[in-house]
Amino acid sequence: MADESSERQISPAWEAALHAFQRELRTRGSSPHTVRAYGADLAELAEWATGRGMAPGGLAYRDLRAYAAALSERSLARSSVARKLAAVRSLHDHLVRTGAAAQNPAELLPSPKRGSRVPRVLGPDQIAALLDRIPATGPLEVRDRALFEVAYACGLRAEELVKLDLDAPDFESEALRVTGKGAKTRIVPMGEPAQRALERYLGVARPVLAVDRAEQALFLSRRGRRLSPSDVRRRLERWVREAAVAGHVSPHTLRHSFATHLLEGGADLRSIQELLGHSSVSTTQVYTRVEPQRLRTEYARSHPRA
Repeated sequence: MADESSERQISPAWEAALHAFQRELRTRGSSPHTVRAYGADLAELAEWATGRGMAPGGLAYRDLRAYAAALSERSLARSSVARKLAAVRSLHDHLVRTGAAAQNPAELLPSPKRGSRVPRVLGPDQIAALLDRIPATGPLEVRDRALFEVAYACGLRAEELVKLDLDAPDFESEALRVTGKGAKTRIVPMGEPAQRALERYLGVARPVLAVDRAEQALFLSRRGRRLSPSDVRRRLERWVREAAVAGHVSPHTLRHSFATHLLEGGADLRSIQELLGHSSVSTTQVYTRVEPQRLRTEYARSHPRA
């Protein structure tokens, strides 16, 4: 937030409020990308409020309605306006928690309705063609096969894949321990193809890539370092081209395919939500946790590569 706000005319009070919110986001385990996105969006609010002599915690509902109208006048996409207003709500929740505001005036602030964009999903045959195209030859290819088998088998985000450490897989229980958003941990079953690919990678490829024996990252780069999300996306793009899969395919495509295939196989939505580590954005309801054995049963019954 400091970089964003330093380029704008923002009062010291707003600077302090944004920095405090930034610290809270990091404490909650928010990703650097999330912190940067909030920073950019809230720096705009801070500049707008500073120009009108409004202090943090001093904005009323009518002020935020005026700010929302100002955003709409900029011909921004509805999704962009909705994201910026969500950031405003989160900031005011923080101000209420810290006693800087008596209430959250953004709670009833309406957001523009977003278009219902259906995420791309690959069919089971397309997934198989993509994964089977990756040869089990050199260390990088063996790594990539394990990487994307695990991505699809467990429905992981790219950020979750690169955070996996050596102690994440438990082959005895056929499961993977995953750290998701907000540093929340979940246990996800692994199907047999993913386990075989991962065991081969650990046996023949990772030892070749491991320059530093103290490195705990599960998936290593050519130089023996932890992969980045951009590394994952770039390698997937290569194999998508090799497999001649038409259209854009990202790690999130594999995640959407994972969830869709489970749903089509008969898994219930609550189990899928547990496996994805998803929280609902439309309700504060805490979902009932599904027993681990039930998750394993649902997974084994529904996943194409279980």
